[in-house]
Formats: sequence, structure tokens, C-alpha cells
Amino acid sequence: MKKLLLSIVTIAAISLQIKAQSAAEVKKDTVARSLPSPLESPPFPSSEWDGAPLIGIDATAPIYPFQKALGTKKSKFRIYGWIDAGGNISSSKNSNAPTSYDIVPNTVVLDQAIIRMEVQPNTVQTDHVSLGFLVDNIFGTDYRYTIAKGIFSNQLLGKNNKYGYDPTQAYALAYFPKVADGMLLKVGRFISPADIEAQWAPDNYLYTHSLMFTVDPYTFSGAQATFKLGAHWQLEAGIHGGNDVAVWSNAASVNGLLMARWVSNNNNNSVYAGINSLGAGKYKDNHDDLQMVVATWGHRFNNTLHMMTEAYYIWQKDALVGGTVIEGPPQPFYTGVGAGSLIPGTASAIGAVNYFQIKLSGKDYVSIRNGYLNDRQGNRTGYVTSYSDHTIGFVHSFNTYFRIRPEIRYERAYADGVTPYDNGTKKDQYSAAMDLIVRF
Repeated sequence: MKKLLLSIVTIAAISLQIKAQSAAEVKKDTVARSLPSPLESPPFPSSEWDGAPLIGIDATAPIYPFQKALGTKKSKFRIYGWIDAGGNISSSKNSNAPTSYDIVPNTVVLDQAIIRMEVQPNTVQTDHVSLGFLVDNIFGTDYRYTIAKGIFSNQLLGKNNKYGYDPTQAYALAYFPKVADGMLLKVGRFISPADIEAQWAPDNYLYTHSLMFTVDPYTFSGAQATFKLGAHWQLEAGIHGGNDVAVWSNAASVNGLLMARWVSNNNNNSVYAGINSLGAGKYKDNHDDLQMVVATWGHRFNNTLHMMTEAYYIWQKDALVGGTVIEGPPQPFYTGVGAGSLIPGTASAIGAVNYFQIKLSGKDYVSIRNGYLNDRQGNRTGYVTSYSDHTIGFVHSFNTYFRIRPEIRYERAYADGVTPYDNGTKKDQYSAAMDLIVRF
């Protein structure tokens, strides 16, 4: 712990030194603060390359109908949310797993209903400390992917419920303009950095998710500091209790986080890479302690075409087949309950995904996703095999408040005799799915 804290202090000192050595650039950035947004939103979910908290950009959300109805339009406080409901037609009869989010086949479900409350610090100015916070509350089938052991987790880990509630994010924010070119400190429970894909429906390119995203960390609880170093660089350093676990749980372990984000001069390329979790990496109390190195690359060909690519390597020690244990009871849509067999030594997985986007209009785009996952010892999915998943989706925004995302998908496992789909009976799976997002 002492070494980790010392490392964070050292990083802050280095960032201050970089600031002193780049006085001319810093002076310029005081005016510009950040590069122009590379993407258009709408039609795309975000105008920025990735989910990193960007210092120097106004992050205040619009005033949505719910807040207008409450009559609090003049405050920096925001309260808003969305409802995401979706359905699918699948070649599987009982379960789409290991596919995530639309896990129940041939039906319509409430994926997520979310209320968010937040105040975003003012990171554009450089004069004074600015404070804020964010709280997310989710109800729906998607709770099973964000739940953290020790925080209402019996809904999933003890009961394997189809629907549930999760306070997925709850953190305080403090912006310090005089540290480097600005430092944003986040303390609490927050979504894991680095992924192209997002837990929240309005932030994701497509309705469903790649297999590699399904099995990586979702949330952390701890502290994360983001340092702005000129217009092109940001550095993130943090400490947390492990993936998807409360810090007070017996399954928690101390992990460090160190990520860097770079954007090119012409804003056509972005790299966001580093160590998402690094600690003992010891599976304990029937729960994962995933260690992860990850990199994402965004590339803009022109205003119509862009792509994003991500790759990771994750591992842990003395884990079980299938990972974190769900005690049951088994449900038709998910029967993989109970403790799997021990994997002595290191269990690891390799994942990669590419998203290719084609803008059709100010309200429409096509997204093509190709993903790969190699579950080398079966720790992540319960099956020792490599997978590929391939998805084509069309996204249409009717207006600010309504969006639909139809898609078609094919995925398969490649190891001989391995049948992960439809509760261990099929080698591959076809599906067509669509969701509707309503913001309020």
C-alpha cells in the first residue's frame, strides 16, 4: 500500500515537472484547454474518443424533461435518466449466454431504467477548486453485469434474479486547477476505465456487447486522479479494491491503476492504454480479482468514417472455472451456478474488438463490430475455447430523447467438442435484436 501511494505521489510530481518544462504549450492550453471534439454527437453516442474524463471540456449535461418538470433549471445540479428496453430473436431457446445484456432469448425485457443525479466540476476555468458528484441507480436485467459483491449483491450471487437494482456509481469529484494543467480527483464507486464499450445504453455504439467486454471488469471502488498535461496528454492514477467488489468485502484486494491518454495534433488518432488493475491478483472468497493491461486506439478516416480498436490481457491466480460464484438457484436463462473446479496457477484470457462506424446522416449510422476472446483456462466463460462474435447494427436517433438500435449477430466457439451456447448445447448462435432508448 505504501509503495502504491508513493507511486501516485511520484506521478503527480512528474506531471508538475512536465508542466514546468512545457510552459509555452501550457500557456496556449490555458486558452484552448482541449482539442476540438473529433466526432459528431448525434448521431454517435459521444463526440470524444473514449470514456476518459476529459479536463478542459464542459461536462454539464443538458436539462432533460424530468428536470424541467421539477423546476430546477437554473442550477448546475442535474437529475435525469433513461429507459432502455430490448428484445431478440435467437437460435438459442433458453439462454444467449455467454452473450451479455440480451441474455434471455426470444423475448422482450427491461434492460435498464436509470436515474442519475450529478453536479459536474468546472474544469474549463483555471482559477479555483471546483467540486461535484455523480450518483447512478439502475434497475433492470443489466444489473447482473454491474453488481458488486457486498452491495445488494445477494440479488445475483445468492438468488440469480432476472431483475435487480444496483447503485452502480456513487462518487465525489474535486477539480484542482493548479496541479499540472488541472487534476480531477474521483473518490467512490465508478465504472472501470479504458473500454470502447459502455455499461450505459446511451453511451454504447450498439445494443449488445462483444464477448470480451462481457468478461472484463465493470466497476471499481476507490480513488482515481486524472492529470491534464497539455492539450494532447492525460494521465490517470488510482487505487481501488478490485473489480466489482465493495472495499469492505472479504473478497476485496488492493489494486493500482495507471492509464495514459494521447491524442494526435490533427485529432485523427487517439491512444488510451495502461494498467487497469495490478495487485496480488489472488482469487478469494469465491470472487475474481482480475488483473488487466489494456489499450484502445481510435482512428478517424474522415467525418464519415471512423473506427475504434481495443485489446487486453487479463489474469488472476488460483481461480475457478467460470469465475465469481453465483450460488443459485439456476434459471433457464443462466444455469452456470455453483463453484467451478480449481485452476491451479494463473488463469488468463486475451480479448480484442474492432468497431467500424459509417455516418449516414446527422441522425443515423452503421456500426460493424468484430470481436475475439480466448478463454484459455475457462475462467471467464466456463469453457476452454476461443470465440469470435460479429455484429452489424443500424442506429437511428428520432430526436434527443428517442433512439433505436436494430442489429444482427453471429458468434461461435472454436475448440473441438465445446458447446458453450444455450446452456452448453450449441457451438454457435445467431440472433437479431433491437432496443429502444428513451431519455427523460
